[in-house]
Formats: sequence, structure tokens, C-alpha cells
Amino acid sequence: MSSLGSTIRVTLFTAILTTAAAQAQQPSTTAAGPVPPAVLSAKTIFVSNAGADSGLFPEPFSGDPSRGYSELYSDLKAAGKFELSGDPAGADLVLELELTAPYGPTNGSKQNGASDPLPMFRLVIYDRKTHYVLWTLTKSVEVALLQKTHDRNFDNAIMAMTISAMKPTTALKPLGAECEPLTMSANRIEPIWRRRITLQSRRRL
Repeated sequence: MSSLGSTIRVTLFTAILTTAAAQAQQPSTTAAGPVPPAVLSAKTIFVSNAGADSGLFPEPFSGDPSRGYSELYSDLKAAGKFELSGDPAGADLVLELELTAPYGPTNGSKQNGASDPLPMFRLVIYDRKTHYVLWTLTKSVEVALLQKTHDRNFDNAIMAMTISAMKPTTALKPLGAECEPLTMSANRIEPIWRRRITLQSRRRL
């Protein structure tokens, strides 16, 4: 094979590798999957309490294992988007909330595939008629040193979960990122914030 031919082959091979590497580094442009119509059209929901792992109450979080369920129920009721049913048979959707304390390394790394050891809320949305899972939301409770901060982070995680349950079209974002547009478009959420601010103020006293 001539030196010219070898040079051309090497050049083409290098170009192919460079192009493949560039394409691999480009962000995915895959369109987001659709939210199930049953989730978007639901009018009535039943909130189910799946409990919490042991060792989380009364420390580091105040109250009892039903605290997350009670706060979620109260927030959804105050928001007014859904009618809350006392019987799952009369609901369009069933929202099952669970608080878990997953095992994991002290310094978990998402890049290395290590699990997050922080307590985490998991909200599973079921179709009441078929019992199929339609949507799932998760939110970790941020780490803290003081119990009052643990409690505040607990409340913030529930609030973020509530907002995402009412608008399940995007992944969970930092609490402040989603509250502003929803407060502007649905003033009924404002009483939730007032109640939370009052509760947090009382805890500091």
C-alpha cells in the first residue's frame, strides 16, 4: 500500500473517531415522555400512608411516622386542586407516600453509582381502577445538624413533593425554583406557605 493511501486511511479514521467523540459529548435531545392522561385529568385523589422506616422519629425528625402523610394531606387540601376522598374506591388516583432511610456510604457519589443515604420521600401515583403505577416522585431530605433544621428540611421536602404532585410534568427542582410560578398562577397555594412560616416560627421560640 502506498504511503499516500496509508495517510488517507489514517486521516479518515481519525476524523471518524473525532466525530463519534463529539456526538457522544452532545446532550441528549430526546423528547420528554408524555404524562399519563389519567394523571392530568384527575379530579379526586386518595392519599395513602405507606409509613416510614424506623429510627427517624422523634429524632432526627419531630413527631411520629405519620407526620409526612399528615403534612402532605393538609397541603394538598389547602391547595384546592384536588378533591380528597376518604375512600380509595371513590378516587381517580391513589397517592402513596413513604419515607425511607436508605443505606449507603457516608460520602455517597452519584457518579460512582452509590446510593444516597439521606432520608427520602417517595410518592407513587396509582391509577385507582387498574392499580398500575402511573408516576413516581422522589425527594431527599437535606442533611442538617440541629433538630429544628432537620424539621425545616422535612417540611421543605414535603412542600416540594406537594407542588410536583400537582404539576407532574417536570422533575423535582429546588424548592424556590417551582414555588414562584405556581404561586403566581394558583394563589390557593399561598395559605400553605403562611401556615408553614407560622409553624417554623413557633419552633424557633
